[in-house]
Amino acid sequence: MTDLTTAVLELDRATSTPELVQATRGICALNDANAAPALIKVLSYNNPAVAAIATQGLIALGRAVVPDLLTSMDTGNYGARAWVVKALAALRDPRGLDLLDHALRADIAPSVRRSATRGLAELDLDLLNQDDQLVRCCEGLLHAGVDDEWVVRYAAAYGLERRLISNVITPLLQTKAMTVLKQLASVEEPVRVVRQRADLALLRVSKR
Repeated sequence: MTDLTTAVLELDRATSTPELVQATRGICALNDANAAPALIKVLSYNNPAVAAIATQGLIALGRAVVPDLLTSMDTGNYGARAWVVKALAALRDPRGLDLLDHALRADIAPSVRRSATRGLAELDLDLLNQDDQLVRCCEGLLHAGVDDEWVVRYAAAYGLERRLISNVITPLLQTKAMTVLKQLASVEEPVRVVRQRADLALLRVSKR
């Protein structure tokens, strides 16, 4: 059986996409949390095919990799940022809240903001800080609801629906969330698919 050291050496020696894919899959197959740094390194290669495999490998390793993800954010590499945010969003670990919230509010890439929005919609809440974290998630989703990019607003409609249905939020946040959903469902929203998603959210929330 290939050990991690050998697998990483194979990754370092890879010179083509097929070789990178094979080496990355080999590392993922080890199911070893110690492989997280190597998989995170792959995210910086600007090779979507390989990065997708590495991201799924990181997600499969579970929340043990969250500290590595949190310290790996490369502000100068858009591709790596996007994959790290996607992994954190999928893991739903409350330790990712600060990074997801910052990515939503500050990142220039729409795909990163979209992933961050989805992460705030689905983030599990820490029992000791549940109320504060829920408020931050909802405020982030409200911010996403007025984003310039339609893919982010679409994700916000989904996220606001999820939080309204799944959590007990304050009356003030409920009012704000419903206001944003109604705006997204109105003629003020220029993108039809966003209007349709907001309409669906309003329908589901009304039936809860």
